[in-house]
Amino acid sequence: MIECIASDMDGTLLNSRQEVSPANAEAIKLAQKKGIHFVVTTGRSYEEARLVLDPVGIDCTVIGLNGAEVRDEKGKLLKTSGLDPLTASRVADVFDQLGIYYEFFTNKGTYTEDYEENMDMLVDLFHSANPEVPVEEVRNYIEQRGIRRYVHNIGDTKDIFHDPSILFYKILAFNEEEQRLRKIGKDLEKDFPDIKVTSSGFRNIEINHVSAQKGIALKEYTEKHGLSMEKTMAIGDNLNDISMLERVGYPFAMGNAENEVLEICRYRTKRNDEDGVAKAIYRMLEMC
Repeated sequence: MIECIASDMDGTLLNSRQEVSPANAEAIKLAQKKGIHFVVTTGRSYEEARLVLDPVGIDCTVIGLNGAEVRDEKGKLLKTSGLDPLTASRVADVFDQLGIYYEFFTNKGTYTEDYEENMDMLVDLFHSANPEVPVEEVRNYIEQRGIRRYVHNIGDTKDIFHDPSILFYKILAFNEEEQRLRKIGKDLEKDFPDIKVTSSGFRNIEINHVSAQKGIALKEYTEKHGLSMEKTMAIGDNLNDISMLERVGYPFAMGNAENEVLEICRYRTKRNDEDGVAKAIYRMLEMC
């Protein structure tokens, strides 16, 4: 019997309208009624995740910011795994020297020096997960849903390093030259052994502490609850999902997944606009 289900959000659980479909919500709740644990694993913050989970009434643990923060179904903070402030500052220096846009995800929200560039980055992130949706429609969605309510626009992001209460969860960098960005990410991992570089879209890289990975956080969750990773299924579509997909017994790639994800997954399901998560869950329930 399957014991735990872990699902990514963007490009996976969420459709192109950035919603959890009724079919996906129904399948998740059915699994929960059967005593199966359901966990959201996402690059989003907890607050951003709740924006789409609350309307469909899904209560679950959220492994957020790629594993940098874990909160239970009531929102209680269970764990943090942040970047060392000195490392975060030095990585930012590299991006400044190379002319790469970046922003900090912290326990007090997201910090950027360029509010418009932040909008362009969000549009590209959502659009890369749902390329069939027109860019203007994505932009309107972001503006109407108030997604940027947690973004702080400041003159110099280095000022936040003077606040000892700030925890640096993630740095997200964005650039139109995708291959250049991927190479920068590889170079950063060589220069800073305490970081992990992944990606959640075509033209971004995400920098976390090396211990802040979805797969590591999911393994800790299953151990805490006496569950088996061999009896856990995970569903994802992008590079920041790989650490969990390669650790579970039942890895599912979305139909819209990146090639690197498709290559490591034993199972495949439909696209995010075809209720792929629901179909994967029902398939798993039938198998077990």
